[in-house]
Amino acid sequence: MEASAVAALYPAHRCKTLYLVRHAQGFHNAAEESDVIDHTSPALLDAQLTPLGWSQVDCLRDHVTKCGLAKKIELVIVSPLMRTLQTAVGVFGGGNYTDGVSAPPLMVEGAENSGRQPISSLNCPPFLAAEACREQLSVLTSDKRSSITRYRTLFPAIDFSLIENDEDVLWGPDIVEANESVAARGMNFFDW
Repeated sequence: MEASAVAALYPAHRCKTLYLVRHAQGFHNAAEESDVIDHTSPALLDAQLTPLGWSQVDCLRDHVTKCGLAKKIELVIVSPLMRTLQTAVGVFGGGNYTDGVSAPPLMVEGAENSGRQPISSLNCPPFLAAEACREQLSVLTSDKRSSITRYRTLFPAIDFSLIENDEDVLWGPDIVEANESVAARGMNFFDW
């Protein structure tokens, strides 16, 4: 089908623009450069961002703000993994949080020993966590997420209501998700 015919099927006022952002560098990414670390080690469970990863977040936040994109974002949908949550709130969050404000923070101070200031949920779009947009599951411990209870403590203003199970029932130490399964999950996500 020609592009003009496709455009006629979907009027612009009924379309949304989707921006996909990969998470910044996590400790599991840094470990990939080392032959010493066992990538199935519990130390890499639900890997968080490295200092370089946080620097990448800060750079992307600056870019998104300067180019005006930050004002166009209506909703942030994020995968429920520590590194993706940290990346999303760092890039699209409302800046530094002030105690005494009526709204809860997107991320609490020092979440996961990050050394970061709390991030405000004011002046930013709503955040929604969705299992369907997780990356391909593998036997690596970095692919296993923490409990939703834990995430709610660290990221109070993120909506986790779409996630049915507190614990990660998708990950297994001997399960590698087939490409077909990833594709089906992705299509289900887009149908949402």
